[in-house]
Amino acid sequence: MWIEGGTFTMGSDDHYPEEAPTHRVAVGGFWIDPHPVTNTEFARFVSRTRYCTVAERTPTAADYPDADPDQLVAGSSVFIKPDRPVRMELPYQWWHWVPGANWQHPQGPGTSIRKRPDHPVVHIAWDDVAAYADWAGKDIPTEAEWEYACRGGLDGAKFAWGDEFAPDNTLMANTWHGEFPHHNTRVDRFEGTSPVGSFPPNGYGLVDMIGNVWEWTQDWYTAHQGQAHACCVAVDPRGGTEEDSRDRTQPLIGRRVIKGGSHLCAPNYCQRYRPAARMAQPIETSTSHLGFRLITRP
Repeated sequence: MWIEGGTFTMGSDDHYPEEAPTHRVAVGGFWIDPHPVTNTEFARFVSRTRYCTVAERTPTAADYPDADPDQLVAGSSVFIKPDRPVRMELPYQWWHWVPGANWQHPQGPGTSIRKRPDHPVVHIAWDDVAAYADWAGKDIPTEAEWEYACRGGLDGAKFAWGDEFAPDNTLMANTWHGEFPHHNTRVDRFEGTSPVGSFPPNGYGLVDMIGNVWEWTQDWYTAHQGQAHACCVAVDPRGGTEEDSRDRTQPLIGRRVIKGGSHLCAPNYCQRYRPAARMAQPIETSTSHLGFRLITRP
């Protein structure tokens, strides 16, 4: 889908602190995939290139010298719903490292994407996105390009479709309904990921920009405070640096910005099903709720 370039208000002053302050940004025009890359599309890439994703590679002791050798196995992070209420400040009560979990086996060994050909591919780390983009002859969107496309021409709106979460009682995205993380009412029909296009498109004809899966962007994670300038409009900003993106708990691993929220975003936890929402994702980490889409610049 062609997105005509323009100027918009990026970020939000009304939600999470990392989204502030709002600032004016201009981006050039670009083409963007109408939906996240699907399992079928990624399988075609793997078939033609024999590519092995990060989650399918066995970590080495040289890369992780402090790790227990028994833990150096291929795998990825999987959401597993608790059977009772849990303390919300302890996410590892629902996030689990699962050996054998990868894009072909999203919940681990014994699970399959065979009946999910049109679901977004997940368990995709940064190197996997870059490899696919290179093969496809496309680019990875910057955070500004992604947010501009997500807004669908509604500058300053809370959601990608306006200011109401469910206009006329219509659900507009695959998000969590109920008490996260132990109870999902499935009022939107889905417990996990959903086929792309299961919900209405935004004003630019793009589906699943909100919910379903988080999506990688090109930008190294940095605070908006470092990008916002009251005196002028930022033109095609590219985020921060790898060094500045690192977290003190993982000082050797850079983090990129991910956008859009996922099927795990809920009113009582992670209200990030909005265009302005952003999170920092370690580039080596893949999860069961993280995918991507690509763009092409003229």
